[in-house]
Amino acid sequence: MSWLEANRSDTYVANAVDRVATLLRASGTHVEAFRLRGLSPQDRAKAAWARLRKAAVDPRRVVAAWLTIEMVIRDDPQADLKAEFKRVQAAKLVHRMASGTHKKWGEGASATELHVYPRSRGRVLRHIGDALEEAVELLVEKHRLPALALPQKDTL
Repeated sequence: MSWLEANRSDTYVANAVDRVATLLRASGTHVEAFRLRGLSPQDRAKAAWARLRKAAVDPRRVVAAWLTIEMVIRDDPQADLKAEFKRVQAAKLVHRMASGTHKKWGEGASATELHVYPRSRGRVLRHIGDALEEAVELLVEKHRLPALALPQKDTL
């Protein structure tokens, strides 16, 4: 987040944040977590973006989630380098930001509360990850770190 804040005037950073903000705006109406059953994975993914919008999640946090996964994978000497792995891991982070549905009826000790959290699963995460990857791809390509050369072993 601090890197994004320090580079907010960068065209590619602004583009990624704007594209995530567009995903949030274009996600459709908010759907309560307990009403997701029966929806297609695509619709459940849109509902996750709508939950993020309703929770007023800063689009920079979503971009930061993707960049976090990028850096972790880059620094892992035995990383899973499949694109799908990266998408799903970033989508898991974003999905958690959306929380769930929380309702309360009544007051005091007799109040009834309902807390429902949507499961993060398979194709829903893939749809979220695909959309997020598209939103940040220019930023990642522009600021990609050069491959580090491995130190040469001395041959004696």
